Amino acid sequence: MLKNAVVFILSNAKYDAPIESTGYTLAKHLAKDNRVFYIEYPATIRDYFAFKHLPEFEKKKKLYNRKSLGVLNTEFDSLKIVITRLLLSINFLPEGWLYRKLLHLNEKRIVKRIEGVKKAFGITDFIFINSFNIHYPNVGAMLSPTLNVYHCVDPLVSGYDTKHGLISEAKLVAQSDVVICTSKKLYNLNKARHPHVFFVPNAADFNLSQQSALASTPVYPQLLKFKKPIVGFLGSIEGRTDFKLLGEVCRANPDKNFVFIGPIAQSYLHKLMALSNNVHHLPSVPYAQMPQVLKGFDVAIIPFEKNEASATIFPLKLFEYLGSGTPVVATDFNLDLEEQTEGTVPFCANAQSFSDALNEALTQDTEEKKMARLNAAKQNTWEKRASEFSEILEQFFKAKKP
Repeated sequence: MLKNAVVFILSNAKYDAPIESTGYTLAKHLAKDNRVFYIEYPATIRDYFAFKHLPEFEKKKKLYNRKSLGVLNTEFDSLKIVITRLLLSINFLPEGWLYRKLLHLNEKRIVKRIEGVKKAFGITDFIFINSFNIHYPNVGAMLSPTLNVYHCVDPLVSGYDTKHGLISEAKLVAQSDVVICTSKKLYNLNKARHPHVFFVPNAADFNLSQQSALASTPVYPQLLKFKKPIVGFLGSIEGRTDFKLLGEVCRANPDKNFVFIGPIAQSYLHKLMALSNNVHHLPSVPYAQMPQVLKGFDVAIIPFEKNEASATIFPLKLFEYLGSGTPVVATDFNLDLEEQTEGTVPFCANAQSFSDALNEALTQDTEEKKMARLNAAKQNTWEKRASEFSEILEQFFKAKKP
């Protein structure tokens, strides 16, 4: 286990985002035995003027100043948040010398903030982890850490990510000492281009999910207005969702209410609500209220479209669902997950088999099946995953230290 080290994590997510991210969860667990500085996804000047009225921007306003250290305390003494200065908005530029020149200026600004934190806290030896922030690929190399790690969490799918990300991720992999992937497909892809690649899948906060079984945990109030049975989805609703399959399933099951809870772009919201009259959407809920939501679901679903990109996805929600004991039905977007879920989840190839699995979950569930789901979740906790991650860090950190 890695202990008493200093770890900087540059993430692709805000620390206070409504949906828990892999990077921030990892930071909290590593901070149990180490000093961790979580560099949240940098905001741009464009972001600031678009969202400065929001509370999350308001509380960080002074930290964007060049004279600020940019450090926020958390509930853990050993975990600090680092807010960078505002960066230039450059993703609209075509790939080429101008984009790379301006990217270098942005990265220098990130590095300068981190160097200031290092100086203020007297840090010399440290580990740098880029947790799937492919938009700033050179920061780790520019800092010259003792150990430089790339945490590969997802495939590059959207145009925003692929526009510059394909080139940037290749640079990031090449500059890293270690690459740690969350799915077997990502592991196999990166193994072909790097000598030190490891597979550490995503997990869940089992203790939090289990709270849904407590008598003292109420059902999420907004779910009470829907007639049961409720088939639920918790998380981001976006391009990876199989809307065609969902439409067929929802129309074939008019006796059920399909409730989707989480952030969604307006274009996808129109698409979702047009599927069927028994489809409903609720906005994001705080992560701490997840047990209340899962308590209100009769079946939880993961209806991702099957394609080359989704074959690399290891969704956090899978073990969050299982940890509550709730029956889970998924599409067969990533069959590697069958091994991790130990036969407790049907992975369906089409709308008919998905619909059949829903009805079986509602009519033929047993205490034995519920215990099997809980046991599968227990094998995939963040405590276990963070321990595996920590062991890899310790091995290479010790080898790299002078």
